[in-house]
Amino acid sequence: MFDKFREECGVFGIFGHPEASNMTYLGLYALQHRGQESAGIATSDGVTVHSHKAMGHVHDAFTQDTLAVLPGSLAIGHVRYSTAGESRLANAQPLVIDCLHGTLALAHNGNLVNAGELRDQLVGQGSIFQTSTDTEVIVHLFARSPEPTVEGAIIEAVSQVTGAFSLVMMTKDKIVGVRDPHGFRPLALGRLGEAWVLASETCAMDLIGATYIRDVEPGELVIISAQGLRSVKPFAPAPHAQCVFEHVYFARPDSVVFGESVNDVRTELGRRLARETAVEADVVVPIPDSGVCAAIGYSEASGIPMRMGLIRNHYVGRTFIEPQQSIRHFGVRVKLNPVRSILEGKRVVLIDDSIVRGTTSRKLVRMIRNAGAKEVHMRISCPPTISPCFYGVDTPRRQDLIAATHSIEEIRKYLSADSVGYLSLDGLTSSVRDGKSRYCTSCYTGVYPVAFPRNEAAYLQLALKLNGDGSPVQPEPEPVTDGAPAIP
Repeated sequence: MFDKFREECGVFGIFGHPEASNMTYLGLYALQHRGQESAGIATSDGVTVHSHKAMGHVHDAFTQDTLAVLPGSLAIGHVRYSTAGESRLANAQPLVIDCLHGTLALAHNGNLVNAGELRDQLVGQGSIFQTSTDTEVIVHLFARSPEPTVEGAIIEAVSQVTGAFSLVMMTKDKIVGVRDPHGFRPLALGRLGEAWVLASETCAMDLIGATYIRDVEPGELVIISAQGLRSVKPFAPAPHAQCVFEHVYFARPDSVVFGESVNDVRTELGRRLARETAVEADVVVPIPDSGVCAAIGYSEASGIPMRMGLIRNHYVGRTFIEPQQSIRHFGVRVKLNPVRSILEGKRVVLIDDSIVRGTTSRKLVRMIRNAGAKEVHMRISCPPTISPCFYGVDTPRRQDLIAATHSIEEIRKYLSADSVGYLSLDGLTSSVRDGKSRYCTSCYTGVYPVAFPRNEAAYLQLALKLNGDGSPVQPEPEPVTDGAPAIP
């Protein structure tokens, strides 16, 4: 819809609730922002695992009738945006299999950087894959495990994969949650009466009236059964690398992620941005909705009043019919419209969370100028994005990231802004607790905490040249012509 990194996936699980499928449906509704391609729910009544998956949004995938045939007090659910594998129903989750260890349903948020190698090995040993997702290697490893118990087979399977994974799994009588040792993706634990809840974000717990207890820790596996909750840590210790972009953009501001309020972090990002990139102006305008929290912080720290100078149309679907007669910036204008009375004659500070390609930002700057703004100063509440993500985020190739190949002055010229200012990396990491030791900032630094096999770039659909140690080869900057970057 906008020129942003694509959301990843959202997972949800509940144990011990008589309306498990309905609670999961609501939980997925709250997590819809994390994936809009497909949605699925699997439930267990203690004897049989039932499942339903469909393409589209949660409200498209489920009706009262479909939920009525998902009985049981255990359920897990998934909303998907594909970061590995095609967008089709076969790739929708939860994946459900029957094998010697019994029935297993699995939902995954993240990306497995060694999935291609594992898949090749498994195919060579006779495995037949039904999907093109990285997630399916886990269920094959589970099915082939020689461990005598379900718990042991799960541990052996997840111990063979590397990369980012927050998983919720379900057998006929248990729910299992696990985070990778680095803790890339969030997974929260809560209670709803006597029921246990797992969710990517706490906003899903809020919707159903559950109470957030704590995060599943990096490298922790929790088993929830009739005997209660049990925790094991089967992985070797690893440096934490929680995705800082969850706080910058992905998560809902009403969520607690990695133990911190997203709203509070984003507001602090705005305050630091104001102190680092001060400019004389009349009004602070957020790009809705992702720039609002940072704009509030910027306004607080700068003393410049904030006004909603752009109004978002919340009823725009995925596609719309463009008129044959060309309308300037139609694609952006149908989603955002300027408020001339707020912008006319003003020096505007335009706040957004990030710039990816720059195409939408360029159109918005011109739109605000056309509404009568005297000056437009673009301010971004994170550092320049210079590298793609391999850990569960669908990002463009490096050469398509405007900050990867162009200076800030070149970006300013391309946007036609009076100035452009980014938050520093230190400003970002100082806005979250233990930011320098707990968080992954690879999209801003090009330094990846988990190296990947050399053939994985093609598998992950992200063309990136790699050095022998798995770090990216830094290309030479692209030439600039006519005083502005040559970007479409």
